[in-house]
Amino acid sequence: MDAQGRRLAYRSVGEGKPIVLCLRFRGDMDSWDPAFIDALAAQGFRVITFDYTGLGLSTGQPNYSPAALADDARDLIVALDLQEAVIGGWSLGGLCAQVLVAKYPQLVTHAVLIGAVPPGPNVKGGEALFNQTALKPENDLEDDIILFFEPASAASREAAARSHARLKLRQAGRSVPVPHAFAATALPPEPRSPLFPADPVLQALKHTQVPILHLGGDHDIVFPVENWYALNGQLPTLQLVTYARAGHGPQHQYPQASARHIAAFVLAQD
Repeated sequence: MDAQGRRLAYRSVGEGKPIVLCLRFRGDMDSWDPAFIDALAAQGFRVITFDYTGLGLSTGQPNYSPAALADDARDLIVALDLQEAVIGGWSLGGLCAQVLVAKYPQLVTHAVLIGAVPPGPNVKGGEALFNQTALKPENDLEDDIILFFEPASAASREAAARSHARLKLRQAGRSVPVPHAFAATALPPEPRSPLFPADPVLQALKHTQVPILHLGGDHDIVFPVENWYALNGQLPTLQLVTYARAGHGPQHQYPQASARHIAAFVLAQD
């Protein structure tokens, strides 16, 4: 799809209310667990995944700032003429989704954040282990367990192996991995403080009418879920779901449950 002088590559699965999913750091369209995508489609969503500008199968100059990524999502929604869309985002994509809600609230009816962090000061910072692992040139299953699951839980490790296998199922038409050289310039070796320094976005979320759902794990090593609970009473539309013995990618550990929670949230707010 051509938009604003570049091509945004996207996929669409299912029919129904559109949900646009924004990617994590170093992610491409094939970084979403197909079990999660299929579960959302089974709940009555049209699930749209895409590659950010200049990454994967999209063209243009890449830029990992949440504001630039939010413009990607905005351009996709407008170009596809999506009506009453849900904006979703995992990790870095969750920051992108928050910026979109702050800047373009008229484009979406709901926001679904997964393994994200709120803007502004943090009560708990990230762990350097995430940055060090995420910056490896290549990540294997053990790295994925550290990054997205709960290494201390046998059940989480088993779920990671199943998800890892599902992610390899697509053979043809795969997206292109994010170049390590580009990603390495965007992530410092130690966590930032604050993790998402965007006070104007925080102020917008304190006054938004867009319902917001956050799905998190109780041990997210990069974006601790405790930072959301610290904002209880300050964000008027926020709902929180936290999975036990889970990490930064709860939708890959619990694809069916995550999809059902999202569907219940959207239907209840509609």
